[in-house]
Amino acid sequence: MLRKLPFDLLPIVYRCRLVNTLKHNVKREYNGTSSSALRAEANCTLYVDEQLQEIFNFKDTKISNWIIENKAHALCVSYTESNKDNRQWILRTLASRYAVQHNDICQVAKRLVCTEPENERQMIVHERALKDILTPAYHWLFIIIGRLQHGVKFLVDLRTDVLQLISEVKDAEQSIIVQQLNHTLRDLLLLWFSVGFLHMERITWESACDILQKVSDYEAIHPMRNWLDLKRRVGPYRRCYIFTHPSMPREPIVVLHTALCDVIPDSIKGIEEAEIRILGSAKKYITFLEEDKSKIKAAIFYSIVSTQKGLQGIELGNYLIKEVANEITTEFPAIQQLSSLSPIPNFKTWLFDKLKQDMAFIFTTQEYQIAKDILQTKNLISTLKKILDTSLWTEDKQLSEFLKGPLLRACAWYLYKEKRRGYALNTVANFHLRNGAVMWRINWMADPSPRGVANSCGIMVNYRVSRKSPAILREVIREKKKEKKLYKHSSGNKSFPRYNYFYVKKL
Repeated sequence: MLRKLPFDLLPIVYRCRLVNTLKHNVKREYNGTSSSALRAEANCTLYVDEQLQEIFNFKDTKISNWIIENKAHALCVSYTESNKDNRQWILRTLASRYAVQHNDICQVAKRLVCTEPENERQMIVHERALKDILTPAYHWLFIIIGRLQHGVKFLVDLRTDVLQLISEVKDAEQSIIVQQLNHTLRDLLLLWFSVGFLHMERITWESACDILQKVSDYEAIHPMRNWLDLKRRVGPYRRCYIFTHPSMPREPIVVLHTALCDVIPDSIKGIEEAEIRILGSAKKYITFLEEDKSKIKAAIFYSIVSTQKGLQGIELGNYLIKEVANEITTEFPAIQQLSSLSPIPNFKTWLFDKLKQDMAFIFTTQEYQIAKDILQTKNLISTLKKILDTSLWTEDKQLSEFLKGPLLRACAWYLYKEKRRGYALNTVANFHLRNGAVMWRINWMADPSPRGVANSCGIMVNYRVSRKSPAILREVIREKKKEKKLYKHSSGNKSFPRYNYFYVKKL
């Protein structure tokens, strides 16, 4: 029956599905795109264009919101069913055709300027008209979509596509137009994802399976090996908290993993060792009720992940850390230290760039000669890059011990001195420092996994968080006076913090 109907009479969802089926079944006998597939794709975009025009024709009318929302829902389905090229076409159309109209703005602005200041009523009318005309038409569409079931999640995913489109657009004028679309969508999401609308939830092994699965899937810093690993991370002497939103049920927005220790560990293995010291046995199993609160002196935030790319630029992680800190310090009054154990993404990329620019920036003259002797090469940069591209060098004790000093020095410079627009170049450092933490200790071989070595040569950082209590502040001041030491790099006049255990001021 479906095959007998004319294509133009099919509902939009079935038309798009038929288009996608046709495109996948087309056999290309030559290098190029099938003309029938192109026609089908053009028809699909044409129908979506008609949908957009129909929806925007309802703007500023008194037609029932129920009808408009049904039309918006159909548009969302069409967008979801479309391929990447069609989606980008829809976004470009929204960004250009339904943006602010500059000519209308100029006309309203002229009327406002020509109005006598004494005529307050007329001034207010023109100001309100100017405000309305400065708001793009797609802002109204986004609000309509936000009212739909799962509409907020759709807009978050839509912004993910917008950000990808921005990264691919090369034309400057087109980029500005799409950026305006992004700013409008971001401002709406910033309003809807205010902390007051978010709910903090603790995850345990008794939590729903789908939530546990998402917590495991979203973990990007220290990927979980299996379900047993997940069970340990949400079990005793660990805490896992998430932020959820009423409009995105059963969807973790931010995930924070915390370890309860006796001291601040300097490595991932140190977290497990602290747990063994507290338990007295590696295989001992206890319940949450059996946790010894008197032995827990430190809380370590060792992984925080924002799960939605569409919420980029909307800071939620810092609020989750603060709420979790309050929750944990209330549950465990003996906690005196709050710290992160954080990765250093992109450090190795920066390191290679510095090696190419100036070898003396990383190695002293003496270290340069020692490196050539150990590696037995004349082209030190090329050889060192090949070695550091894998994690095998960490098993060579002589090489690892030699690289410890230069790499920790370089890492200290990277975190402390490298800036972008006045802020730390490293995104993780920037996140912690902007939210009130201080860089406290750089840890050698804290994460010797292939992933940790690939990102930062296995180095991790502790960022200390203050509980704002007078006793803790006095302790921090004492440590700062005792540990803040500088030494001169022997190859020049650059000062580096003492790398083995150092304290630096907030950037």
